[in-house]
Amino acid sequence: MAYRTTALRIDRDQALRERIISAALARVAEGGFAALTMQALAEDVGIATGSLYRHFSSKGSLAAEVFAVASQREVDALAATMRGTGRPEQRLGAGLERFAARAWESRRLSFALIAEPVDPEVDEQRLFYREAYAELFIELLQEGAALGVFRVQQINLVAACLVGAIAEALVGPLSPPARAAREAGYPAPSLAEVSQALVTFCLRAVGAPLPAEEPQP
Repeated sequence: MAYRTTALRIDRDQALRERIISAALARVAEGGFAALTMQALAEDVGIATGSLYRHFSSKGSLAAEVFAVASQREVDALAATMRGTGRPEQRLGAGLERFAARAWESRRLSFALIAEPVDPEVDEQRLFYREAYAELFIELLQEGAALGVFRVQQINLVAACLVGAIAEALVGPLSPPARAAREAGYPAPSLAEVSQALVTFCLRAVGAPLPAEEPQP
């Protein structure tokens, strides 16, 4: 008689898979992808190391899925703001502020997503999600350009530039050395300062007016 996987077994496997991903994400949030080892993760979940390989063929495939889960949350959060209400330039500024604030709340995870050296499988996901972010900016830039709010021509190129600028602006403040310096009491830019600089730069880059409270040059 052929073995038939029961619905209960499928549910249990799915629940275990979700537990594994959740525990792996917690590990990355605490120590980056370098802290994600199969043996340590198995201990966190309370299963044998070999059992992990029933769900993930390698550490790289597991790390790629963790990256995708974490990144999709950020894409969804940014999309909710940039597709919300208000004028395009207001939504652009609000989206940048929200993205920076979320990164600040989980600096180790954000640095891991943006800049930590990773396995090739994770690098593929990183490129995919850079494109996903760029698509959000393309959508907003097209809307703003049609309204005459944004003065841009090569919208796809400008969107890619914005994604790169945001990553570069945040990677320094989020880096482990920067966090160590702050904890040691050395001067460091605040979230408000980083957000303001980022919003000002991006609005100027697309030819949009600055917020009313921003001092004019």
